[in-house]
Amino acid sequence: MITDMVEPTRFEPEVITDFSDRPLTTAQRIGLLANVFTQTSLPYRNPGDEKTSWTRRNGPITLTVQPGMTVDRNGVERSVGFPFGTMPRLLLVWLSTEAARTQSRDLIMGESLTHFMDALGIVRKTGGKTGSITKLKDQAERLFLATISVRDDGDPDRQVGARVSVATKYDLWWRNDDKGQPSLMPSTVRLSQEFFEECIANPVPLDMDTLTKLRGSPMRLDIYTWLTRRFSYLDEPSHVSWRSLRLQFGSNYADNRNGHWKFAQNFVANLKIVTAVYTDANVEVTENGIILLRSLPDVRPRGALKLEQALRNEGSLF
Repeated sequence: MITDMVEPTRFEPEVITDFSDRPLTTAQRIGLLANVFTQTSLPYRNPGDEKTSWTRRNGPITLTVQPGMTVDRNGVERSVGFPFGTMPRLLLVWLSTEAARTQSRDLIMGESLTHFMDALGIVRKTGGKTGSITKLKDQAERLFLATISVRDDGDPDRQVGARVSVATKYDLWWRNDDKGQPSLMPSTVRLSQEFFEECIANPVPLDMDTLTKLRGSPMRLDIYTWLTRRFSYLDEPSHVSWRSLRLQFGSNYADNRNGHWKFAQNFVANLKIVTAVYTDANVEVTENGIILLRSLPDVRPRGALKLEQALRNEGSLF
């Protein structure tokens, strides 16, 4: 139990009582994310090539990621690596949105993904080890080759689980422009049937402007997507303990008093930034965890109902 670490803090104290007529601004750019990735998430940092799996838990839901494998030119088997950080999270938003827009498992990357990166303010034509295109190239392959297992042990009398790959096939083309910088050419990815169904069955609407402001931190992205999903159905205050938060958002912290303290401090610091951007989020930080109070999701319910029509009429919103 974490004690005496966080001064009880109140964010956005206004209690929302009327959800019916809250307007959706016409300028709001809406993206989607497959529901499972708003409940569990990918690693923040590289777990390392020596690891064979990585796990994160949210209540009864456990997500396990296993990296893809390949064989190098010397015949030695090696890990492709885990998808981690902000880039695969943003790529999952693009994949989820395009799947809903096109109603197809076969997605064409290239200009559409380029527009998406532009909309998020990502400088795309940069190479080198730390360039955005280099990161996209690396993280896309890590994501497409990874195997993701989800298990729900909420019912002791029932076993529920699924083993999913984001893609069953991909063909990515890269070239250098006139200045010798890499850029993404029209490329294709075929989503797995399971992931495609997750994208179109019950995706979570997200505000792209919010994502843009929070894109510098994978934890902030995770907190934001988790909150807006929770607030889409929350009718009464809900307490979430520090232990539950640490399992979901801080599995890389040591399971001791010092690790708990560091996680709580880091989580609260990121939560303050998220709620400064997502201003309708109504959250209390207490000694024992956080309390979620009835709030508007970041994409208004009325806007969510119009999402499919907007996507079909206007094409990609990026």
